[in-house]
Amino acid sequence: MPDTPADQASEPGATSHADHAERTLRAAILSGTYPPGARLRERDLSDTLGFSRIPVREALTRLAGEGLVEISPRRGASVRNLSLRDVAELFDLRLSLEVFAARRAAEARGRGTGGERLREAMEAAEDATRRGDARDIPAANTALHAEIVATTGNRLLSNALQPSLGLMQWVFTLTGGRDPRVQCAEHRDICAAIHAGKADLAGALAYAHIERGREPSLATLAGVLPPG
Repeated sequence: MPDTPADQASEPGATSHADHAERTLRAAILSGTYPPGARLRERDLSDTLGFSRIPVREALTRLAGEGLVEISPRRGASVRNLSLRDVAELFDLRLSLEVFAARRAAEARGRGTGGERLREAMEAAEDATRRGDARDIPAANTALHAEIVATTGNRLLSNALQPSLGLMQWVFTLTGGRDPRVQCAEHRDICAAIHAGKADLAGALAYAHIERGREPSLATLAGVLPPG
């Protein structure tokens, strides 16, 4: 029998369970434990995670909102079937959103708005890079890119990027062979330009950073992903 709203309201710890389920499922997808196209059955996941289907359903909905999971009325939830076309389109999207965001973030910092959370995100990315943590580096870098957009103060811009954040972290994870120290140095330069209020420089550095990653990423994934 499906869970009712009353069941959901009365279940203790539903929110924390959903958070735990989200983290666990994201890690499993990114690691390949659940490969592209794999079915994600609520009942099976509930048994594996050890709590009811309600937080599992919430976690799957969140991951669908990040682009990692697809939910259809007939098949239920499954891991997104990632293709080279998806990756190429992600880079196109990032050029459209992130270059603009870098410029606007620099303008915001020039007016003295925000910036502390961006410093914290950069520090977290640097720490992950120093430790050489293959799991934390993609997560920290994704959070940094998201924070650059958030620094603009433009909520619609942040909302436009949100559905691609999971896909971005997935691609960063799959292309982890790129030198993370080089990427970290590029991130530092972008953030320095933003904090200095240099909009043109921040936009140019963001553009160069994204474009430098395009061809190596597509080349790395060419033998792994279908064309699309």
